[in-house]
Amino acid sequence: MEGAFMFQCFFFIALAIFSYLLFKHNSKASKTESKLPPGSLGWPYIGETLKLFSQNPSLFFDSRYRRHGEIFKTHILGYPCVMLASPEAARFVLVTHADLFKPSYPKSKETLIGPSAIFFHQGNYHSQIRKLVQNSLSLNVIRSFIPAIEFIALSTLDSWCNGTVINTFQQMKKFTFDTAVLSIFGELDSEFKDRLKYNYHIVDTGYNSFPINLPGTLFRKALLARRRLEGMIHDKITQARERKWEQNNLLTCLLNYKDEDGQFLEDNQIADNIIGVLFAAQDTTASVLTWIIKYISDDQDILTAVEREHKALYVSSEGGTQTSLTWAHTRNMPFTQRVISECLRMASIVAFTYREAVIDVEYNGFLIPKGWKALPLFRSIHHNPEFFPQPEKFDPSRFEGVQKPNTYMPFGNGTHACPGNEVAKLEMLILIHHLVRNFRWELATPKSGDCGVQYAPFLIPAEGLPAKFWKKSDAKGHA
Repeated sequence: MEGAFMFQCFFFIALAIFSYLLFKHNSKASKTESKLPPGSLGWPYIGETLKLFSQNPSLFFDSRYRRHGEIFKTHILGYPCVMLASPEAARFVLVTHADLFKPSYPKSKETLIGPSAIFFHQGNYHSQIRKLVQNSLSLNVIRSFIPAIEFIALSTLDSWCNGTVINTFQQMKKFTFDTAVLSIFGELDSEFKDRLKYNYHIVDTGYNSFPINLPGTLFRKALLARRRLEGMIHDKITQARERKWEQNNLLTCLLNYKDEDGQFLEDNQIADNIIGVLFAAQDTTASVLTWIIKYISDDQDILTAVEREHKALYVSSEGGTQTSLTWAHTRNMPFTQRVISECLRMASIVAFTYREAVIDVEYNGFLIPKGWKALPLFRSIHHNPEFFPQPEKFDPSRFEGVQKPNTYMPFGNGTHACPGNEVAKLEMLILIHHLVRNFRWELATPKSGDCGVQYAPFLIPAEGLPAKFWKKSDAKGHA
């Protein structure tokens, strides 16, 4: 009897303690909930992922901006997020209070690129790797790339003129992949490069997938291809060490680097950063080039102005006899530069970037809880009529003047801004030059009839912008 009484006492004491803790937790949760930005977290785990990635992101962002204002919560790719759609908020997260946030990507991207890649770090390791990437892509280095990039561009464009409709984006990816490989490894034999391209393409398809490691899933296929890719990179690392390569490329920079303690980078660190550069260099530049073709095709006056600028380059140099581009030529394309800048704004292929709060952060009266993602919305800022009047109109003249600070961030902002933006712009200038000088094209209607956008994994025109190309010198090309 006494034992039963003691048990009851213990039970009620435990129940009282549990009730008190539950009350405190609920009070704290209620307090936290009241400070969170407005918005919806959607379905468990899936959140609003499908809503975002199945439509033009402007529709997703704008509907929530109108309903909730410039700060709202959502749930993307398995993570609760706070989206921020003002220049001040972007600067807060990326520059002035960057120490309160750490670089963060969805788990699928982090796993497939590799944990040692520059994107996922801050502090000394990040600054050292960033410096190595910048050194391998400095202006003095990339100016020596011009003949090789020009050869790749001409070969790529020639391959399109086969009388059939092509997927412009997929073909652009071949161009940007080959130029990325050039800056990373230098010249490679075609067999190795083809295997590299094949496996990286599979990895590429897994970046925006849910990280479900089950047979048959995109993520599992991408993981297996990633292992093969890493093995190939390790082979190149071994060859470079044995032959003591001194080429001016990223692999050599990474191999030769020693920290202040005299330690070299480990092979997995080198492999992760090479895959990271492939990720940053291929799809982004290919997406922008695809959008450029779309935008200049839609406005004959702009296309004519671009053609006129590139034709004039040779008239003003060496009596018009020179046919190869020089560094000076690429610095003398002001209208084309403005076209590229306006395309970067209009397309905003990197619609947002990921950061993760390392502590509870308060901004403008709202809480960004520790562990939540903070997503500055570049696309919303680039399409805000307060900063860019008639934002849906393609107008290169916007860039004849200087933009308001923190309203134009196509390459990001702060210490994690893209270190390869100059080589990306050089690739665009070279390909545009030969495209408008030597080729004509017409856009085809997508088979689905959809003329909107899709993720691949960055924003591109529907179905990769189907188009037919032919040489200007080929009178039968359009027949």
